[in-house]
Amino acid sequence: MPTVLVTGAGRGLGLEFVRQYAADGWTVIATARAPDKSAELQTLCKAASGRIKLHPLDVVDHGAIEAFAARLAGVPIDVLLHNSGTMGSHTFAGQGMKAQRFGESHYEEWDYQFRVNALAPMKLSEALVENVAASGERKIVALSTIMASIGGNSLGGFYAYRSSKAALNAILKSMALDLARRAIIVAPLHPGWAATDMGGAGAPVRPQHSVAGLRQVIAGLTREKSGRFWQFDGKELGW
Repeated sequence: MPTVLVTGAGRGLGLEFVRQYAADGWTVIATARAPDKSAELQTLCKAASGRIKLHPLDVVDHGAIEAFAARLAGVPIDVLLHNSGTMGSHTFAGQGMKAQRFGESHYEEWDYQFRVNALAPMKLSEALVENVAASGERKIVALSTIMASIGGNSLGGFYAYRSSKAALNAILKSMALDLARRAIIVAPLHPGWAATDMGGAGAPVRPQHSVAGLRQVIAGLTREKSGRFWQFDGKELGW
């Protein structure tokens, strides 16, 4: 069976990805900063008969990424799924449209969002590219957001989050071009406004629905679709 690696697997969409892929018989490599503190993830692991492999990993720690990649040397990874992401402490769920307004920038948090949302996927992709190249699917995907679309921005605000995810999109576009010669498919994905800790309990898209749609999109990615921006329902988004 194929193998998927999911970062940020301890809660939210990451946890749902682990649940759904494991239920379909995939081998799941699940990472989180503290997987032992996620009771749901631990329960899934126990019920999965060895299909879920848990690894502690802080994605902003580049030394930890290098050590993690060394432990996975020779393991094919069909789908490298960068799920980890952050809005910092000023989130839509907490402050709504008042979060991250002009004149109220928190630059230390801005820096952290760039390290999690943009630099971590780049570093982990570079560290594990040989694992992806050795697989059958050869896919690298990352959860982005429609808020990263420059053309689609009609509301303003959310400077740190928008810019860090737009940077992620730019990284993945270049990665798609650079890795095309190795037949590796790369794409950013928008999960919809999902009811998670970041999106808030009142968001219209349930995590189960979002992840089911995203998995269909990932399964349908081809070399022709590489380097393009896709929504969980299969719609292509503009940059």
